[in-house]
Amino acid sequence: MNHQGGCLCGAIRYQAEGEPIVVALCHCSKCRRAAGAPAVAWAMFEQSAFRVVNGDPKLYASSPGVERRFCGVCGTPLTFAADFMPGLVDVTVGSLDDPEALPPSMHIWESKRLRWQAIDDTLPRHAELPPQD
Repeated sequence: MNHQGGCLCGAIRYQAEGEPIVVALCHCSKCRRAAGAPAVAWAMFEQSAFRVVNGDPKLYASSPGVERRFCGVCGTPLTFAADFMPGLVDVTVGSLDDPEALPPSMHIWESKRLRWQAIDDTLPRHAELPPQD
């Protein structure tokens, strides 16, 4: 399966091949601020399965060992990579051409969820990150 996506203005296009390792809805404060949203859905892929096919995303080191890439023209958040998950990249599900294809399978950083954001689903919830295998 080939997932394609890009930014709001079309300056950046990317593709991610195969099935994601996990799709999670993140409630941490840094993701909220980076996206300007109450939570962000991320699809995690092997770094080797992801490539930018058009444009040059800008990089922001949001904390030590963490890189977020975004469109420098329209500001759309695109990816998250961190030293604590080597060889992996998270892609914003909202930037996919077909975000419906990758629904979240869990909530992460549930301990930081905005209390006014009522979520009535039965997905597993992790106070922080899920246990790593």
